[in-house]
Amino acid sequence: MTKTTSDPIADMLSRIRNAIAVRKNQVSMPHSNVKEAVAELLRSNNFIDNVKIEDANVGKVLNLTINTDGTNPRITEIKRMSTPGRRVYAGSESIPVVKRGRGIVIVSTSRGMMTGAEAKKQRVGGELICKVY
Repeated sequence: MTKTTSDPIADMLSRIRNAIAVRKNQVSMPHSNVKEAVAELLRSNNFIDNVKIEDANVGKVLNLTINTDGTNPRITEIKRMSTPGRRVYAGSESIPVVKRGRGIVIVSTSRGMMTGAEAKKQRVGGELICKVY
């Protein structure tokens, strides 16, 4: 397993997508503060069950529990919106709504990572990281 990638958030989302596709309950990945913030937003919006940070031989590991045994995952679609080659920004008025409000958009703002609804409420825009449904 290589630990270097040009887009660590896209790698995180791909790991989650692949774990759901093969019906795994947990997924682990190298830790970063941005990945932790995205994972905490997914947990607080009830898309994943648990987020754990564990020390490894080198660095830290981020362990996500997608769902418990015997239950279906709550993530149907998780997609990267802004990439290193093509950044996507939106003002507070133009943050998209996902599936008529049933999904969320994660936005990186000057006040930290937050969902699109929180960013609209605080009237701040930023970089659109991903959308989850």
